[in-house]
Amino acid sequence: MSKAKIGLSQKETELLMDATFILTKNAILEKVKYLLLELQEKQQNFLHHPQLFIADDYKKKSPKISKGENHKGLPYLMLDYPRIFNNSTIFAIRTMFWWGNFFSLTLHLSGDYKKRFEAKITAGFSTLKKNNFSCCVNDDQWQHDFETGNYILLTQLDKAAFEKIIREKSFIKLATKTPLHLWDDAPDILFNDFKKIIEILDA
Repeated sequence: MSKAKIGLSQKETELLMDATFILTKNAILEKVKYLLLELQEKQQNFLHHPQLFIADDYKKKSPKISKGENHKGLPYLMLDYPRIFNNSTIFAIRTMFWWGNFFSLTLHLSGDYKKRFEAKITAGFSTLKKNNFSCCVNDDQWQHDFETGNYILLTQLDKAAFEKIIREKSFIKLATKTPLHLWDDAPDILFNDFKKIIEILDA
């Protein structure tokens, strides 16, 4: 291996010598975990409300928080609830923290769940649009960024174009993005987005 490949820049050397950088990062990620745990409790309480008609099979699997260090090179935490991931069907609402980027909340449906809910989702277009949801237009359903070619804001679509995307794709992904500088408001924003999705599916 060449010396150029393993040599450190001045900034890299400063970070290497600064243990507080990693300790601060770890402290932030711990706070993110607690934020997601509190959100998870609110989601569970809401989803188990007796006035909701949404089927019990969505509630059976407990929430799951996953952590990783390398989503496109950056740390992340994800809360999945509800979470049904089978070979041919998906019903999931994923809340994601992605270091340096955003919080996001994503409804992900495929297979029988897509067929079951696509009419309710198209009927909820106005609500989704008003609440700044985006719709996935990518053929790869496992991309999480909001770059052009992956998501498009519903404010840029009319209802006919939205219905065409929902009808023709093999999966549905609807998502909102919350900037990290809105940390203090993020739990309420994410929970409200979760409620909007459940209310549309339960209509």
